[in-house]
Amino acid sequence: MEKKPFVTLEKLKEIDKTYPTPYHLYDEKGIRENAKRLKEAFAWNKGFKEYFAVKATPNPFILNILKDCGCGVDCSSMTELMMSDKLGFHGDDIMFSSNDTPAEEFEFAKKLDAQINLDDFTHIEFMEKQAGGLPEKICCRFNPGGKFKISTTIMDNPGEAKYGFTKEQLIEGYRILKEKGVKKFGLHSFLASNTVSNEYYPTLAKILFETAVEVKEKTGVKISFINLSGGVGIPYRPDQEPNDIYAIGEGVRKAFEEILVPAGMGDVAIYTELGRYMLGPYGCLVTKAIHEKHIHKEYIGLDACAVNLMRPAMYGAYHHITVMGKENEPCDHKYDITGSLCENNDKFAVDRMLPKIDMGDFIVIHDTGAHGFAMGYNYNGKLKSAELLLKENGDVQMIRRAETPKDYFATFDFCDILK
Repeated sequence: MEKKPFVTLEKLKEIDKTYPTPYHLYDEKGIRENAKRLKEAFAWNKGFKEYFAVKATPNPFILNILKDCGCGVDCSSMTELMMSDKLGFHGDDIMFSSNDTPAEEFEFAKKLDAQINLDDFTHIEFMEKQAGGLPEKICCRFNPGGKFKISTTIMDNPGEAKYGFTKEQLIEGYRILKEKGVKKFGLHSFLASNTVSNEYYPTLAKILFETAVEVKEKTGVKISFINLSGGVGIPYRPDQEPNDIYAIGEGVRKAFEEILVPAGMGDVAIYTELGRYMLGPYGCLVTKAIHEKHIHKEYIGLDACAVNLMRPAMYGAYHHITVMGKENEPCDHKYDITGSLCENNDKFAVDRMLPKIDMGDFIVIHDTGAHGFAMGYNYNGKLKSAELLLKENGDVQMIRRAETPKDYFATFDFCDILK
């Protein structure tokens, strides 16, 4: 498929008069339309709810858009819980899915009446003894171990993942939780990341539906909701076909009808916990070419670096690049596109064929709406960029200002140092 930016060169020139590059830009119209498609795809399930993974894009303006679209939030830390609470997410609007969790975070999640997703069998006793007791609603995270396959394709390796209960622990855990007075139960699993396959969710759903039936038969525990978690990915590369969320929803519905309905569990609510799918394509990193270098290779240096988008440096991840205004020119120049960090992996692209890049050209790096700004850091004393929202009416709103040196130094007490 062809990858086109959701913003024009003319709009970027207009934005440039107020907000300097680099910055992350988000597309409100695209976000809302995508949330609507997801809701339609699972409309067959009366209790369906999407819990957006806050870790992917922890910005209150973005969370408010998704709240307006009927989404809840999936939190994994104290600060994500605090942000969600401040925005008016309460009770069943919050899933708390964390691991290696401090007692105070369990306590705060209980205070918010959030749905707590336990990552480990030992967390049952931990909550009882160190986090003020068990709440009346609990979800458990299942790790089946081994390798997770779709047909003959290995999607991921749960047996090497640190997350979740084994099957035996899961059965025993629900039995204990029931004896200790828990009233509402959920089941959760996350077996593969960023899949571009319509088969992933239906395959995972079948595993979880069969597990829920087994739990009911062996413990008498009735699972109220099944959380398919995240893992539905996006096509970072232009030669990848995007997921069809309607086909995915229909695949899950068929498994639901085949497994849960005959077992008398047709009222189970289906939850999703998507981050990348919800936001990835609806954000981009806007930057400018500021240097060119001609040595053993051809380099283009940007005013952004891995501080602004670390996925390429961390994973070797591919992000498509558009040289704005040159979309129809031939890609006949081979470049490494780099940032300014003192690390040789600070490259947004290696040996990428692109049109000739001139200094001052606007460069759009696609699909940074999830796990883009959120993974930023301050190595080399670099400062995180602003986040801007392209609103449905065409206006642009700053939804997070760029960091300043004052922010960077804020956690030091120079008075103590200089005594």
